[in-house]
Amino acid sequence: MTTVAADAVGTVAPRVAEHLNRALHALFRSEERLHLLGEDVSDPYGGAFKITKGLSTGFPDRVLSTPLSEGGILGVAGGLALAGDKAIVEIMFGDFIALGFDQVLNFASKSVSMYGREVPVPLVVRCPVGGNRGYGPTHSQSPQKHFVGIPNLALYELSPYHDAGAVLGAALERGVPAVFFEDKVLYTRRMYRDGRAGDGYRYEMLGTADTGWAHTFPEGERGTADVIVIAPGGMVHRTLDAARALRDGHGRSVHLLTPSRLYPLDLDPVLPLLAGAGRIAVVEEGTAGGTWGAEVARLLYERIWSSLTGPVILLNSADSIIPTAPHLESRVLLGRDHIEAAVRASAGWDVPPQGGAGERTESGARPGEEAAEGVELTVPKLNNNDTSYLVVEWLVEDGAWVDEDADVVSLETSKAVEDVPAPVSGYLQRIVPEGEERGVGALLARLLPQPPGEAAPAPRTGAPDAVPAAASAVPAAGVPGPAAVHTLDRVQQGTAAVVAKSHREVPAGFTVIRAEVDAALDALGRLEDETGAAFGLAEAVIKAVAAAYDEFPLFFGSLVDERTVAVADAPHVGVTVDADGGLYVPVVRDAAERSLADIADTLMDFRMKALTQDFSAAELDGGAISVSLNPDPGVVLVHPIVLWPQLCMVSVGAVGEEYRAGADGTPAAVRTVHLGLAYDHRVINGREAVLFLTRLKARLEQPDQLRTLLDDGSDRP
Repeated sequence: MTTVAADAVGTVAPRVAEHLNRALHALFRSEERLHLLGEDVSDPYGGAFKITKGLSTGFPDRVLSTPLSEGGILGVAGGLALAGDKAIVEIMFGDFIALGFDQVLNFASKSVSMYGREVPVPLVVRCPVGGNRGYGPTHSQSPQKHFVGIPNLALYELSPYHDAGAVLGAALERGVPAVFFEDKVLYTRRMYRDGRAGDGYRYEMLGTADTGWAHTFPEGERGTADVIVIAPGGMVHRTLDAARALRDGHGRSVHLLTPSRLYPLDLDPVLPLLAGAGRIAVVEEGTAGGTWGAEVARLLYERIWSSLTGPVILLNSADSIIPTAPHLESRVLLGRDHIEAAVRASAGWDVPPQGGAGERTESGARPGEEAAEGVELTVPKLNNNDTSYLVVEWLVEDGAWVDEDADVVSLETSKAVEDVPAPVSGYLQRIVPEGEERGVGALLARLLPQPPGEAAPAPRTGAPDAVPAAASAVPAAGVPGPAAVHTLDRVQQGTAAVVAKSHREVPAGFTVIRAEVDAALDALGRLEDETGAAFGLAEAVIKAVAAAYDEFPLFFGSLVDERTVAVADAPHVGVTVDADGGLYVPVVRDAAERSLADIADTLMDFRMKALTQDFSAAELDGGAISVSLNPDPGVVLVHPIVLWPQLCMVSVGAVGEEYRAGADGTPAAVRTVHLGLAYDHRVINGREAVLFLTRLKARLEQPDQLRTLLDDGSDRP
């Protein structure tokens, strides 16, 4: 089963894109005159990077998808701000802001002071910028330098440290137009919090949310730094990777300073740190010449010239367009290796100290350490969007035997949870605990020839599929040993992960109702005779669920935050399909507009694909609500899970018979089915659940509604 990922561990920080989305929702709730304009920002698209997801649903009068005209978008937004409202503009890709540069330079910024008095212009222009995504020359630039020095224009940059809501709110309150640059590589990264910035580094916040700085330093080394690197938000992870390499290889203390506001730059909170640094470097992804880094260096020369031990090191990307091919793009854009090499050379650290903290033997161990035996399991590259992944769950106990290609650990990407297999057979030695995040190539575990901490055992014998020694230990007295050991296959492990996630994250309620289905089954039989197609109760229930979309839209939504539900654009109904022990939930698209024959054909296609495990990702994604089908004889009641991020799942038991007294007192058989509804209690209450199920029951029982439901046309008006 393909599963869209959320925070797999409750204490894990949100991804930057999710944090920014929540910040925008909070701003719209608190600012009644705030507007947002941009291309394709409305649901269900929610912007090119899904940052505006749910806003148009929650605030339809104030979120507008616009024509493709950056000049027009910025002109309208500037007019709204000048007229007393507040406006946020999303430029789809930061490169395109060049098309609206005139409105920023000659209208919005000048309007603050060219009318003889100060006039507030609360306008923020959000710009996704930067490369490392393979988007090519026209969608990958970092144009920050072109806006430095414009009077009455503030520049900010998204970072994993700063509260985006506080920064955006403060920018709007200042009443001066602002550009908020968002490096696209940050969207799938996680926010830093609780003073920790990854392995071995901590951070503290200096100054205010509007103009403040994040100071990152190695644990226990908050004081004087050998080098301080000033880096905007998009360069944080590359700079930290370079800092770790310089520390490991040369024993040097490299600190990082990241501002929330790039211009005008407030140096006061960090001047004492900068004055005490051995060297200072400024890194940015844009090209050299008239840069933000040059402006930073100018200010430093003015303020702390006498304290500097050498020129400020300015590091930029190559003077080139940005290629699409990854191997060429990495040569052009400023990266971790470039920063490490430039700082090392400028500081004279080209020769590593003998016996230093970073020295390792040929085996990879530090002096005095024994090299670890076995084969390393490292973080694989699972997609082109993420450079690090969260360890969701270890699928094998520490120290247990693992067969080659058996799944060992579940990693969460920005899109899904994926299992990683063992490269070889061996005893698992975990390195990284659950709930921590590691970059591509980082060590996760080792596969050892003997259990961790034990001497190598005698060679294993027996058939290749014999139960491993670790699994065939003699049980304690009085405790029977297992008759056999069964390893769950990948499909079932995926099902287990989804079920565990549902129970962990969704506070589900459950309601069940009984419906008489004699009339529905008889009508379906007549329809079969007329058309030659095969119909069952499943098709009718799916159609009935979809028909409830207009009356119960929240049942077809997903939670954006604790106060906002994004409603699906149409009733896309997921349907459970079991085959050979695997559970799938493919989706019937816009089921209300489909005929019963079309739905029947789709379900048959789903059943065939379940047998061959041949579903595409598109067929398993996008459901707004799901139906759990359980037609096996004797099944009376089914309590399903809520399939995150959906809010509801309907369950259908098997058709059964009940006997009731007729008008003349003679017992008569009545066919019934139990309809259950598991629902997210944060959004839907019990009374609403009962009304929803009652409406499904009526569509299956009442003749007029049943006729409409079984008609080959749509059940929607």
